[in-house]
Amino acid sequence: MSMEFIEAMNELEREKGISKDILFEAIEAALISSYKRNFNTAQNVRVDMNRNTGVIKVYARKLIVEEVLDPRTEILLAAAREINPHFQLEDIAEIEVTPRDFGRIAAQTAKQVVTQRIREAERGLIYNAFVDKEEDIVTGTVQRQDPRNFYIDLGKIEAALPQNELMPNEKFKHGDRIKAYITKVENTTKGPQIMLSRTHPGLLKRLFELEVPEIFDGVVEIRSVAREAGFRSKIAVHSRNAEVDPVGSCVGPRGMRVQTIVNELRGEKIDIVRYSDQVEEYVANALSPSKVLEVLVFEDEKMARVIVPDYQLSLAIGIKGQNARLAAKLTGWKIDIKSESQAEQEFGRPKTSSGEMHQDSVTVD
Repeated sequence: MSMEFIEAMNELEREKGISKDILFEAIEAALISSYKRNFNTAQNVRVDMNRNTGVIKVYARKLIVEEVLDPRTEILLAAAREINPHFQLEDIAEIEVTPRDFGRIAAQTAKQVVTQRIREAERGLIYNAFVDKEEDIVTGTVQRQDPRNFYIDLGKIEAALPQNELMPNEKFKHGDRIKAYITKVENTTKGPQIMLSRTHPGLLKRLFELEVPEIFDGVVEIRSVAREAGFRSKIAVHSRNAEVDPVGSCVGPRGMRVQTIVNELRGEKIDIVRYSDQVEEYVANALSPSKVLEVLVFEDEKMARVIVPDYQLSLAIGIKGQNARLAAKLTGWKIDIKSESQAEQEFGRPKTSSGEMHQDSVTVD
C-alpha cells in the first residue's frame, strides 16, 4: 500500500462519513482470508496495516511448546527465544511471514473491501434519509414497470409502487411525475427498500397538509379520514381557533385548495365535514351531502340510527352503500339509516315538519 491509499482513506472518512479505523479493521480481516486462500495455509495469522504509511505485514501466531507436533501452529521455546528472550512456554510468538508478492493481493483485496464498505455506507445513508419519511408524501418519476410494480425514481433510490396500490383506471408511463405515500421503509440485505401507495388514506391527509396552511400550522386538525381510492373520500376536520372555519380553510378561496387535491387524485370526490364531540352532530355531518332529520345514539352497541327525509334516503346510503360505509369508517360508529316513512312504520315515530339537523360540510367533485 502507498501513502496515496492512506490519503484516499482519509478522504473517504471526510466525504462518506466512513470511519477510517473501521475500514482498516475490515481490510485486515479480509487480508487474513486472502492470505490463507492464496497461500494454502492453515496458520493462525495476524495482518497489521500501518495506519500512517500503509505498510502491510503478515505475522504467523504460534504457540510456544516443549515439543512441536504441528509446525504450522507451534514453535519450540528455544526458537521463540531467538526472536524474544523473554518468551515463556504457552506464550504466543508472532513471526513475520509476509509473502514477497503479497502487495498485489493486498491492493486487490483492499479495493474490494473499500468498495463494499462504501456501498454499505451509502445504503445506510439512504435508509436513514428515508426512514423518517415513512408515512409521508414523496414526488418521483416513473422509471419502469413490471407485472407487479411501477418503479419510481426518488433521486437517490428507486421505490416500488405495487400495481394494486394504484387507483382504479390509473395509468402511468415512463417519465411521468407522481406523488405517492410511503407505506414502508425497510433495510434489507439488498439495500433499502421503499414501498409506495396511491390508495392509502394517508395520501389524502398529507395532500391536505401540503395545500392547507392552517393544517400545516396546526390551527386546523384532521381528526379522521375514510377513503375508497379513486371514487370518494371523507375527511373530518376541527379548528383549535373558534375564529377559523375548518371546512372553509380546506376548501380555500373559490375552492382552489381542495380542487388541487381532487386533480391530483384524478377526480376523486371529497366530502369535507366538521368534526364534533357530539356523536349526533358528527354522524349527521359525516353523511354529507345527505340531509339528516334526527340521529339516535345507542352507546352500548356503538350504533347510530339516522332518520333522513324520504327523498334523501338513496343519497344518504349512496351508490352501493358507499356514502353510509364511508361515514361509518369516518366516525367509527355503525350507522343504520332509515327514511322518515320507514321510521314511522317500524318505530311509530311521527313524521315531523321541523327542519333538518344543522350540518356543516361540503362535497367537492
